[in-house]
Amino acid sequence: MKLKIYIVAMLGIVFSACQDDLLTKLPETVVSSGDFYKTAEDFQQATVGMYAPLRELYGTGLGNDDFGDWTIDEMRSDNTCFIYNFNRGFAGIEQYDQFIDDANGAGAGNKYNNDYIIIGRANQILDKIDGADIDEAAKNNFKGQALFMRAFAYFDLIQHFGAVPLILNPPTSYEETGSPRVSTEEIYAEILADVELAATLLPDRASQAVGFVSNGAAYTLLGNMHLVREEWAAAEDALMQVSGYALMDDYASIFFPSNKNNTESIFEIQYWEDQSAGLASNFAYQFLPSLSNIGVVPGFPNGYANGAGGWNIPTPDLLAAYEPGDLRLDASVGYITADTYVNTPYIKKFVHGSNIAPNTNNNWPVYRYAEVLLMIAEAKNEQGEADALTYLNMVHAHSRTGLAPIAAASQAQLRDLIMQERRIELAFENKRWLDLVRTDQAVAVMNAHGAEILADPQAYYYPVGVEPPAGAYQVTTEDLLLPIPQREIRINPEIGQEDQNPGY
Repeated sequence: MKLKIYIVAMLGIVFSACQDDLLTKLPETVVSSGDFYKTAEDFQQATVGMYAPLRELYGTGLGNDDFGDWTIDEMRSDNTCFIYNFNRGFAGIEQYDQFIDDANGAGAGNKYNNDYIIIGRANQILDKIDGADIDEAAKNNFKGQALFMRAFAYFDLIQHFGAVPLILNPPTSYEETGSPRVSTEEIYAEILADVELAATLLPDRASQAVGFVSNGAAYTLLGNMHLVREEWAAAEDALMQVSGYALMDDYASIFFPSNKNNTESIFEIQYWEDQSAGLASNFAYQFLPSLSNIGVVPGFPNGYANGAGGWNIPTPDLLAAYEPGDLRLDASVGYITADTYVNTPYIKKFVHGSNIAPNTNNNWPVYRYAEVLLMIAEAKNEQGEADALTYLNMVHAHSRTGLAPIAAASQAQLRDLIMQERRIELAFENKRWLDLVRTDQAVAVMNAHGAEILADPQAYYYPVGVEPPAGAYQVTTEDLLLPIPQREIRINPEIGQEDQNPGY
């Protein structure tokens, strides 16, 4: 007993003598933020780290229960749905398609969390960059990228959650980590300020390193924001600044891994198939039906069971929306007959084989020049400008579509034609749901779509004898926003249950 007391006493003396060092010294493998943000190389590493959460935001990791942005922005629309498999391990993902999701859903949590990780990393760069002793051009580039990424993440948040906390500085204490939701107008004002400044600081496409945003991405984001807010003249002004891009001659080739960051690409999420890097995508495995051997699909290795497949499957509605002769249909949608599937459609535009299961080498397109042309057409049409049709035909009647130009249309007809063109040209690129929401069509379109599913579940890949769950496909205005994740309400003292979005 005496020995034990002695040891404890000695430990107390030792701890007392060195506790200041113990509590203030960082591990030798850690660099403090005060020591890190010094050189251009430091800021380059920080910038790469700022982009990294985009891979999780858009979807990586077979077996993860979040599956990325397409869960919410494509499968929630009438473009795609899921194949009901009897393995119910991922039923939570189905709920976004069925409109029975709740505040504990992993998809919304994935989006909210990764957007704020991006914002936090951008804030760190912006907090340090002005005081850095580095080349002015490099400083402007790093600052422009951080401003763009912060604006991009807040734009993503506001479209999906409405009012959210606005955090513009790195927290210096635990108390500063909790923030209340602020008005959407305040957030939009910050997005506008950030992206307008970013556009002046970023180099053009030809001068920017491949994979990083240029001023074309900033003007595209700015135009997109104005379009959502129906500020048509401002949208047109911003989008007309996007230059240095051109449409690819072959639609299918836009999405080939060999054509990453091509002349049409304005902003895309970078993935890399290398097994050791941990940066691979795997959209193809998720978007193919669940197969006992993925090797039945050309380009994929034999002997791998695709148990997590069957997501984001093209709906009969979308397939019927293609005009006869549109070459983009064959480039976008394939069909498979294997196992129990007979001529089952899948997203072909992201299926290009794989060397090692389940890794693929596809990037994810966020902004393409084709969308810029269609946004210009929309902004011009809403202002009654006669050349709106010209910009629509730049996409619709391009040689890669095989379609004839649209000869004439009224403003109302052209409005519908532009939305139709967006649906086809940007199919499976996470645009359809937000288009339905911003044009006030989501409730009507999705209830009509839901009625078709309920009337004939087997046409929408439900097995015989399986019905959608009670309450599925009943869409109201409360479904236009996602819930603030329940975990955020638990950990953020500035957001209470009373602050939750209605309906959750």
